[in-house]
Amino acid sequence: MDCVFCKIVEKEIPSEIIYEDERVIAFEDLNPEAPTHFLVIPKKHISSTWELEKEDSELIGHIIYIGSKIAREKGLEEGYRIVNNCGEQGGQTVDHIHFHILGGRNLQWPPG
Repeated sequence: MDCVFCKIVEKEIPSEIIYEDERVIAFEDLNPEAPTHFLVIPKKHISSTWELEKEDSELIGHIIYIGSKIAREKGLEEGYRIVNNCGEQGGQTVDHIHFHILGGRNLQWPPG
């Protein structure tokens, strides 16, 4: 499979990993859109939220929990945003489900 995020999971592509367990990995975004911007992804390849199965529910909950845990550790008590883009029109550029956590500045709405 030619998935850049799977290659990060397999350590074939270097990244600034900030958290890892048996199910997920978190790393700094290469092109940050906020002072704090990191991604949390499952190690299991799932293309997008469109592809989620019922049995993935606990995994997605774990991703959100880990994202919020890291946000607390990074001092984002003033607030942060969790973003998941689904599909081309939704802004998804990597076909591996991932969640952006952004913070450290006042985030505007609508986002774009």
